[in-house]
Amino acid sequence: MCSGADTDILQNSSKAEQTKFAGIGGTVFFTAVMAFIASSYALFTVFDNYFVAIAFGLVWGLLIFNLDRFIVSTIKKSDSKWKEIWQATPRILLAIIIAVVISKPLEMKLFEKEINHVLLTQKNKLTLANNEQIANQFTPGITSLQNEIISLKKEIDTKEAETNVLYETYIAEAEGRKGTKLLGKGPVYKEKREKHDAALAALQQIKTENKVKIAAKESQILVLTTQQSKQEVSTQPIIDSFDGLMARINALNKLPWLPSFFIFLLFLAIETSPIFSKLIAPKGEYDYKLQDIENAVKTWMTQNENQREKVLATDTAVNQAIYNDLAEEKELYNYKKQKAREILQLQADAFYKSQQRIIG
Repeated sequence: MCSGADTDILQNSSKAEQTKFAGIGGTVFFTAVMAFIASSYALFTVFDNYFVAIAFGLVWGLLIFNLDRFIVSTIKKSDSKWKEIWQATPRILLAIIIAVVISKPLEMKLFEKEINHVLLTQKNKLTLANNEQIANQFTPGITSLQNEIISLKKEIDTKEAETNVLYETYIAEAEGRKGTKLLGKGPVYKEKREKHDAALAALQQIKTENKVKIAAKESQILVLTTQQSKQEVSTQPIIDSFDGLMARINALNKLPWLPSFFIFLLFLAIETSPIFSKLIAPKGEYDYKLQDIENAVKTWMTQNENQREKVLATDTAVNQAIYNDLAEEKELYNYKKQKAREILQLQADAFYKSQQRIIG
């Protein structure tokens, strides 16, 4: 049944013929089983659901079974091998396509560990690239705020240095080391002390104001850093789920091609074996019986067609003779002449009435 052979003819054939077609049918059946397994795995990588994958895999397996059965059943044995090869060529091409479709998911399963390693490397690269892209969105703002903080701190340091210089100046004046070089706290000392005190007060005010500004800018940096971290965390699951069917096929293509090629050859041999077995096998008892039935049907159809042609030709000739005889009958001529006259009279009366309505 799986070989697409006529079971009624096979039952009346020899055991050798039955065994040959049972082998062909078994190959077709197990190819469909492999297609079911391969497609179920491939669909599981897409849907992540066992029931959906098995349901669609079963449909795919039945489809492949029907195609293979059709391919094998349509190859008819003939007396010319070249005719058989020409007849099998498009079927072999179709079998190659089916072999590719069946073998690819199983290759992915067999090389799953190697594919996972390739995918891990790709995911790491994608993570680094993603973090870099996200950082490019936040880094300019963070850098600008950090530079502003540095400027505010530098302003404090500058003012503090100026204050320290003024402090050293009035201390040196009091000790008589610089300035008037008079020991004691004279008018010059008081003037320099007042400048220092004014600078010290300004320093304290700058420290207070800049401290508030620095705290505000550090808060803004913290907000931007938090947003960057959240965006990295929210986009990471997309990268982690980068292991679908297309990603695995691309990862498989990055592996050495020779093992995959041999697996493809294995499935190609399985898929094309029923076709080549029918081409190689000599014309057997089943083929002769099938050809005899087909020739009988062909002969019967040819006879019916010839008979219909003869009946049509005879009926045409009889009808022609009848109408020729009728054309010579005077009675028929007069009858048709009378009816034609009546029709013309009715048309003339109708035209007259129509014109009379228009004029009146």
